[in-house]
Amino acid sequence: MRCCRVSSAAATAPLLLGILVSSLLPEFASCTTRHYTFNIVQHNVTRLCTTKSIISVNGKFPGPRLVAREGDQVLVKVVNNVTNNVTIHWHGVRQLRSGWADGPAYVTQCPIQTGQSYTYNFTITGQRGTLFWHAHISWLRATLYGPIIILPRRNESYPFRKPYKEVPIIFGEWWNADPEAVINQALQTGGGPNVSDAYTINGLPGPLYNCSSEDTFKLKVKPGKTYMLRLINAALNDELFFSIANHTVTIVEADAVYVKPFVTSVVLITPGQTTNVLLKTKPHYPNATFLMAARPYSTGQGTFDNSTVAGFLEYEHPSDNSFNKNKTIVKPSLPPINATGIVANFTKMFRSLNNPKYTANVPQTVDKQFFFTVGLGSSPCPQNATCQGPNGTKFAASVNNVSFALPTTAMLQAYFSKNSYGIYTTDFPSNPPNPFNYTGSPPNNTHVSNGTRLVVLPFNTSVELVLQDTSILGAESHPLHLHGFNFFIVGEGFGNYDPSKDPANFNLVDPVERNTVGIPSGGWVAIRFLADNPGVWFMHCHFDVHTSWGLRMAWIVLDGQLPSQKLPPPPSDLPKC
Repeated sequence: MRCCRVSSAAATAPLLLGILVSSLLPEFASCTTRHYTFNIVQHNVTRLCTTKSIISVNGKFPGPRLVAREGDQVLVKVVNNVTNNVTIHWHGVRQLRSGWADGPAYVTQCPIQTGQSYTYNFTITGQRGTLFWHAHISWLRATLYGPIIILPRRNESYPFRKPYKEVPIIFGEWWNADPEAVINQALQTGGGPNVSDAYTINGLPGPLYNCSSEDTFKLKVKPGKTYMLRLINAALNDELFFSIANHTVTIVEADAVYVKPFVTSVVLITPGQTTNVLLKTKPHYPNATFLMAARPYSTGQGTFDNSTVAGFLEYEHPSDNSFNKNKTIVKPSLPPINATGIVANFTKMFRSLNNPKYTANVPQTVDKQFFFTVGLGSSPCPQNATCQGPNGTKFAASVNNVSFALPTTAMLQAYFSKNSYGIYTTDFPSNPPNPFNYTGSPPNNTHVSNGTRLVVLPFNTSVELVLQDTSILGAESHPLHLHGFNFFIVGEGFGNYDPSKDPANFNLVDPVERNTVGIPSGGWVAIRFLADNPGVWFMHCHFDVHTSWGLRMAWIVLDGQLPSQKLPPPPSDLPKC
């Protein structure tokens, strides 16, 4: 039932301040259907003394906040006014029986072409916290992204004291060049893409970059208050360490799932992950400004943007501003770029809340086990061409040595219409076709196979998946994202996974529940999930460069017996290829 309407203008207004929405707009807050209009447009933006045309939603960069409550239906009409094909993915939204609204191009839909529109229709079920939306075709998400803020149901509260204020902090990655040209050139030459020119906080690079002292995010706070920062890593190719000088934060939620609170001075956040933290400000006004900074965690052998984005945490003085002019600026201490041990200790701190209200429904038994290697590789250089990848080849990436080729039509449509011939096969390998010492000396042959191969899962299958990093062209951490599901991270370690010993140490009581996991560099991670959502679901590295090189695959989850366990037919406005 459509109980209210929000115009596109209202949809793009800064709605945050969480519950403030309900106090300002009581009729809006009591509604169960939220309407948004996302106009995809081009407009000029200046950063680092360079002005360029970017693609954005409603002319805003970063894009507008999508605010809803748990249980709400969300309708987003996306109108494409640019020459690029576009899709939008609602990252982390479960999309229960609404796979047509998931968004990855050529997986669940054909792209929205120039002059066309598509209404994404989904309901937020059993989730509350922070997620984000972003383009899901080529590298358009470099500028097409924004927060998803899911408030608790009416009359429900957080499992912690309500913060004084809530602030989204979204990390991005900025290229002076057109990111589409960057990846297209890399795919043509077979080499690594040019790295970004800056990282951003809420679209702003900050004072440590050239020409950017005015383009700095400032968080103004009052003493003795608690602020909830909704951290989102929307960067394309980099995990980030984040810290606020002389302050700690308490982590309370990850990927829109509450966790057991823990205190830290440094947060690691991979692309695709979100983390809610509570920042308790100092009890009295300090005569100082504190730098908030983020810089990469990088373990691979390739080049990366080794720079630091910064913003200011500024305490508001009770009297006039003249007191503020000569404040000292305090800088945070961030871990070394490749601090693998610090990252491992940090990720092990995450535990599901697992109380009577917010249970951790970890599959205790497993129907199907999979072992996937994840890493880089190479493809032969075409005849009469010169390639800039390893030893004159082209860079590639794969899962179980299959570099996934996207078809030219949507796999979900092919599956639903029972017309998959020539589009995909269902013979994705459950284990590596050629086992080797995954974290030892790499094999001489690093060539990958190519194909559009999927795994089929009966409805309600409980799945255990071990993801193993490899040393081919260098061990590296890979943030792996699964569409359509959350999963429980039941184990992780360094070296090669040992199926005879490692399962004994799995946490099946309160493991953290996420949609994106960092596979440790030179290590492995074990996840479990219940395949209770019919459709075709993408799984890929959230480093866009690795996805472009083929580090991606997809799962088909079959319909169940009951009507409520079946995928409905596609909407009438689903784009055509």
